[in-house]
Amino acid sequence: MPHTASLLRVARRLLAGSGDAEDLVQETMLLAWRGFHQFRAGSNERAWLFQILINAIRARARKPQPLAAIAEPIERPGFAVALEISQALDVLSSEHREILLLGVVEEFTCQEISGILAIPMGTVMSRLSRARQALRERLAPAVRCVGKGT
Repeated sequence: MPHTASLLRVARRLLAGSGDAEDLVQETMLLAWRGFHQFRAGSNERAWLFQILINAIRARARKPQPLAAIAEPIERPGFAVALEISQALDVLSSEHREILLLGVVEEFTCQEISGILAIPMGTVMSRLSRARQALRERLAPAVRCVGKGT
């Protein structure tokens, strides 16, 4: 279970704080255990687990979900910046969030992301580029405000 912390971090981010991240990681590990016979020896087990996680998230997204309670953020140093980045990520499409989290946060290569998401590598690279640009555009007003001392 050495990859559960990374799985949990991505699940929390992709589920936008719905509180189901821990359950989803447990479900991922259970699915991995049940499907261990499908794991190819010599392949990347971390990428395989993330592929299972992404598939589980997509399966849940197809099911109707109850509305989650909105929690007030806790104020602490640096929290405003983290909150702004978090909100900018939340506005991005799920495809862009997945790509950014896998590529930037979890540091998977484009080839590994291609395998995890079952999309061509060219699509991974273009989505990653578009996702980064969309995030820059979302955060640009905040950067201009900070630069002006306001």
